[in-house]
Amino acid sequence: MLNRGKFLLYAGGIFVCYMFYGVLQEKITRGDYVNEDGSKQKFTFSLSLVFIQCIINSLFAFSVRRFMAKKDEIDTTTNLLYAVCAISYLGAMLASNKALQWVSYPTQVLGKSAKPIPVMVMGVLFAHKKYPLAKYFCVVLISLGVALVVYKDSKAAKGADSDRSFGVGELLLVVSLLLDGTTGMIQSRMRAAHSTKSYDMMLKMNMWSVLWLGILMAFGEFSDFISFANRNPHVFTNILLFGLLSALGQFFIFLMIANFGPLACSIATTSRKFFTVILSVLLFGNAFSSRQWVGTVCVFLGLGFDTVYGKEIKQEPSAAGGDGSRPLANGGKVHRP
Repeated sequence: MLNRGKFLLYAGGIFVCYMFYGVLQEKITRGDYVNEDGSKQKFTFSLSLVFIQCIINSLFAFSVRRFMAKKDEIDTTTNLLYAVCAISYLGAMLASNKALQWVSYPTQVLGKSAKPIPVMVMGVLFAHKKYPLAKYFCVVLISLGVALVVYKDSKAAKGADSDRSFGVGELLLVVSLLLDGTTGMIQSRMRAAHSTKSYDMMLKMNMWSVLWLGILMAFGEFSDFISFANRNPHVFTNILLFGLLSALGQFFIFLMIANFGPLACSIATTSRKFFTVILSVLLFGNAFSSRQWVGTVCVFLGLGFDTVYGKEIKQEPSAAGGDGSRPLANGGKVHRP
């Protein structure tokens, strides 16, 4: 009974944190903001959004590491590795947030759900991993679903922001997926060669991300963002809450994996994404066609089957483990919602 209560608490925490995280992300990035002259403006400050999120993640990871990490745990991973890995980690976040200027939030969620594809491809090509046939079936099903969602027929394309069936937003999602796969591959190599710890990885990856973003923002966006936030003070409150929910959601993911394993966590996070899509459709009017709903079902069926049947075939004990798509506590990977 106690375990059931814990499971419901952790799963509920994941659902609540990331459901509101998704609502805030869509509200921040796709809402209309009024300037002093009455004209409307969109939020275009992806660097600032991710910068604040990484600061909150760093503070949260520092606190958790201080109170929960074992005293005798020593992380031998070099700062150079963390710095390089942070670049792909950061690039994936920036690309997916920037994509929201051209695609709807449900499209972004479903596009990012295709993460197993680049992870598997890079695992096969560069890490010489082996996957069961079921894994390939799941990837094909996910790919088909994503294609059905992002494809614009000729009639829809005429009324869209872009006159192409595959535009800037979709391209940014592809870039984000490729960088996610790169991050997962680097993290697997880090764990194979060093005693990389979960809390250290979350802390140092986000700290390096803050440093890289600080350098980029020094070239102009910071002052523009401050000016924008002064005109729209509520956006800063939403961003702070957005970052807090992201960090708290990662903590619930860690607790779920530590107590119930990665399978239970994958089921919870996959279910959360499905309900996030439905909530976005209901709250923000992101209407889906019948074809897109079929694609949505294909994506989540593929993710569900992948969770249960798509495990990597175990090789030698010394081989780099993991497929790069697991959350923070599963071997020390940093999870992004």
